[in-house]
Amino acid sequence: MRFKLKGLLFALGLMGFNVCAASPSDPVIDWNTVPLPSLKGGALAPDLFQGKVVLLVNTASQCGFTPQYKGLQALWTAYRDKGLVILGVPSNDFGAQEPGTNTQVAQFCEVNYGVDFPLLEKSHVVGSEAHPLFKWATEITGTIGSPHWNFHKFLIGRDGQLVDWFSSVTSPDAGRLRDAIDKALAGPG
Repeated sequence: MRFKLKGLLFALGLMGFNVCAASPSDPVIDWNTVPLPSLKGGALAPDLFQGKVVLLVNTASQCGFTPQYKGLQALWTAYRDKGLVILGVPSNDFGAQEPGTNTQVAQFCEVNYGVDFPLLEKSHVVGSEAHPLFKWATEITGTIGSPHWNFHKFLIGRDGQLVDWFSSVTSPDAGRLRDAIDKALAGPG
């Protein structure tokens, strides 16, 4: 019975149903201690994220979900002045769908989708070599909330607390994602 329940929870997560919520006792992210290597070289400043609501998304250029870049850019444009930061993390972890170099990924995003939200350098998002942000979020959500494909989303509150997660099938214009963003923007911080 336990294995059937785990399988059901996993399937619901892949379909976009969030069945695991963060707890107030979960660890918060300290942006000053997280490596933030920029896709274009150098590092992103931690103060870009401190006190902001952050939508962390693992991305890929050759995926069926790649058109979500357009929706992510629209979210960034609509909400950045209200305190939302979209943080994209290109990754080749799923289906080898991000094979390009950092320069190629940056050019692809700019030319095809007009992306100007922050992007980290290409990184792993699962496994022992995963970027610390994804290790942190997966520690909180467990397997059910960890990325299982490209364009998985983690919503981080102004206080550095993980607010929620959304599977790849949840598009950036989904009402429940926007509702969660609105609620996080209105929350503590």
